Amino acid sequence: MSNGTQSEDWAPSSWQQRRALQQPHYEDAAELAQATAQLAQLPPLVTSWEVLALKQALAEAQEGKRFLLQGGDCAESFADCSSPIISNRLKVLLQMSLVLVHGLKQPVLRVGRFAGQYAKPRSADTETRDGVALPSFRGDVVNGPEFTPAARRADPQRLIRAHAHSALTMNFVRALIDGGFADLHHPEYWDLAWVEHSPLAAEYRRMVAGIGDSLRFMETLAGPIAGFTKVDFFTSHEALLLHYEQAVTRQVPRHRGWFNLSTHFPWIGMRTAALDGAHVEYFRGIRNPIAVKVGPSVTPDQLLPLIDALNPQNEAGRLTLIHRMGNAKIAEALPPLLQAVMRDGRRVLWVADPMHGNTESTSNGYKTRRFDNIRGELDQAFDIHAAAGTRLGGVHLELTGEDVTECTGGARGLSEADLQRAYKSMVDPRLNYEQSLELAMLIVRKSVGGQGSEAG
Repeated sequence: MSNGTQSEDWAPSSWQQRRALQQPHYEDAAELAQATAQLAQLPPLVTSWEVLALKQALAEAQEGKRFLLQGGDCAESFADCSSPIISNRLKVLLQMSLVLVHGLKQPVLRVGRFAGQYAKPRSADTETRDGVALPSFRGDVVNGPEFTPAARRADPQRLIRAHAHSALTMNFVRALIDGGFADLHHPEYWDLAWVEHSPLAAEYRRMVAGIGDSLRFMETLAGPIAGFTKVDFFTSHEALLLHYEQAVTRQVPRHRGWFNLSTHFPWIGMRTAALDGAHVEYFRGIRNPIAVKVGPSVTPDQLLPLIDALNPQNEAGRLTLIHRMGNAKIAEALPPLLQAVMRDGRRVLWVADPMHGNTESTSNGYKTRRFDNIRGELDQAFDIHAAAGTRLGGVHLELTGEDVTECTGGARGLSEADLQRAYKSMVDPRLNYEQSLELAMLIVRKSVGGQGSEAG
């Protein structure tokens, strides 16, 4: 290995020699080639030094010095690339991180699941309605949600549009943060219009007041503290469409190897994590920190070779394992994996995704998740890691800053009947603002009260 992740037989295109799952069928190969060639000439969305800074921060999270908060939409849409939606999404992540920083007494690493999360894996290649079969909707980067042949055609030009919308999103987030949007002196900037109606509003406001008092006390003694006016913020997405990812993989001056410069932190989904598959082949060659979703069917004999393929030099900060087991399966499925990884000395960051294993359909036809199951899986994750002597170093959540009704339960006790009031997701159900903030508070109570600092 030349640099810890890349070998001489790897190239950004070498994935094309492997079986690539979850890829759309493009009817015109020349049209696809033209779009990816154009994409390859566009400016990058992130920089190599940002990527390497995130890798160092993830290494600190592995050591228990940080906690990772990764969250955002299940699948972004081009229509949602607007300032209110972007700023509300950033607000809820900032508010959650404020809760976590205050409660865990350690830095929180903020990673948005956006600015590129335009593709979604699907369980079937086609969808049938009234006897008519059309390609499945695979996200705005591939096709449109309308059930027509024209909308469902895989359009290579959407790759260019996805890059443009990612750039617009990234630019606005950077401008907000650089302009002081995340200034701890003014957490009131983060309030959402309907925060006053939340059952958790009073507790949150007490927390904000306490942080403000502490900050003013420190600055009375030491003067202005510049680090409280800005935060580090990174982006992530599932690197599903490999033609897109190949086109945005670049070499840069003064750094060896290849970087995916469309995002700081790409991950492999559970459906595309086969050891001999195209996604693992692509991921093994990029220098970004990377993550893999790990489901309940994965065994130690499958996981350990995957770890070796993706992190052969056992680098700190390189590999994150995001377990998504489901509330009913985590107690049986997770412990053998923790034991095997710890026994063999593999350096990974363990993160819990309590969302994807707890999806169900209601009697009135909505896809939803019960807040009690989300909380239950997260509670069990902390306990299982504590019992194994490992550390749960973060959470991965599907959430939004909008007042949606997609997951049942939570402080306001949403029922199945409430789902129709504001169900907006095109793919998976998300936590709304209140539920997200409540979960952050529950993480603090569980981590500090249930496990102590060693498990946080």
